[in-house]
Amino acid sequence: MDNDPDLAYTDQCGRRNYEYVSLGCDTLPVLKGRTPIQCYADFMRAFRDHFRHLLGSTIVEIQVGMGPAGELRYPSYPELHGTWKFPGIGAFQCYDKYMLSSLKAAALEAGKPEWGHGGPTDAGGYNNWPEDTTFFRHDGGWNGPYGEFFLSWYSQMLLEHGERILSSATSVFDSTGVKISVKVAGIHWHYSTRSHAPELTAGYYNTRFRDGYLPIARMLGRHGAVFNFTCVEMRDGEQPSEACCRPEGLVKQVAAAAREAGVALAGENALPRYDEMAHEQIVNTATVEAGGEKMAAFTYLRMGPELFQPENWRRFVAFVKKMAEGREGVGPCRELVEREAERSVHATGPLVQEAAVALMSG
Repeated sequence: MDNDPDLAYTDQCGRRNYEYVSLGCDTLPVLKGRTPIQCYADFMRAFRDHFRHLLGSTIVEIQVGMGPAGELRYPSYPELHGTWKFPGIGAFQCYDKYMLSSLKAAALEAGKPEWGHGGPTDAGGYNNWPEDTTFFRHDGGWNGPYGEFFLSWYSQMLLEHGERILSSATSVFDSTGVKISVKVAGIHWHYSTRSHAPELTAGYYNTRFRDGYLPIARMLGRHGAVFNFTCVEMRDGEQPSEACCRPEGLVKQVAAAAREAGVALAGENALPRYDEMAHEQIVNTATVEAGGEKMAAFTYLRMGPELFQPENWRRFVAFVKKMAEGREGVGPCRELVEREAERSVHATGPLVQEAAVALMSG
């Protein structure tokens, strides 16, 4: 990237993002004669060969990185150096020369060469809100001919990126006995607006009039991959009302898309939470509210010294018991669950102390 800065995602102001190689050059030999997709595949093969004796037994699932933070998205809301702060709408990442070349070709094919010079110029900046901008406001350009063209191209590039990596992953890990999963970001802020601006800048073409998660689910389904989604611990009422957040509605939409596409749905919490209210929401979402079907798996974030504080650990053990009880369809009373949790807390006491000391000492 030092030699070719255009390998990095770039915004309308020319700021580079070095979290991930721009998907605009996926199939171009820009890495000493090799393509990024070839390099990703080589890394996966090396992983498979090194850990072959553990695949299918100790290692039963591999989450394949697709972008920043491992998620299938553009780095549209970078927190580094305070560039973006919640609940800003983010910014399109399509200004490196490789993305611009693709956009130009798409505009020429559409018979609109004037649309191929970059993203919308009236989409504001990282920390704007939808109504601050001409493009994302209630009746903005996002819903016009140019907006539909640009957003279709931008989101399709992301889908094709996912398709390429999954094709490599399923080929590499075929017959190893592991599941492949893909993480999709839970962008819940401004979800109640018409344009869903933060989702659009991240590459999810999801608006009040268009389902942006069904195409993702279908792409994952073609490769038998698990749809791993975040923010399942959040409740609508916990969010600032002015930011038009609807995490519960977003999770239900994603669950419906996964169900329609026949894809297994997994989840994780977006923020570290150790309270019973978050645990209860996770249990409900994982066992009841996920489109009427149980989630295939859940990843708990995160293991650190705070988790091993006595009261947090007590709540966590009870939470795990409830998750297991919900998944098995057995319903012991609350008192029984708490008694079993208390026994586990007592039994794991020495281990917990050891883990807490180890984590705090680095």
